[in-house]
Amino acid sequence: MEKEKWGRKIRAFRKLKGYTQESFAKALGVSISLLGEIERGSRVPSEEFIEKVVTLLKIEKDDLLS
Repeated sequence: MEKEKWGRKIRAFRKLKGYTQESFAKALGVSISLLGEIERGSRVPSEEFIEKVVTLLKIEKDDLLS
């Protein structure tokens, strides 16, 4: 369940900031399939991935946890 929450939050902030899945994956330096797996909750994001996400989206890590 926890991994699904990460994915939903990442997807919501990505869309809010105007990124498509393709453009966001490219900016993060990951494949679209990896990003999709994380957003769907099939994969738990690594700490490094989360750090890249919060830096790129200019949000705090706590924003993804709330």
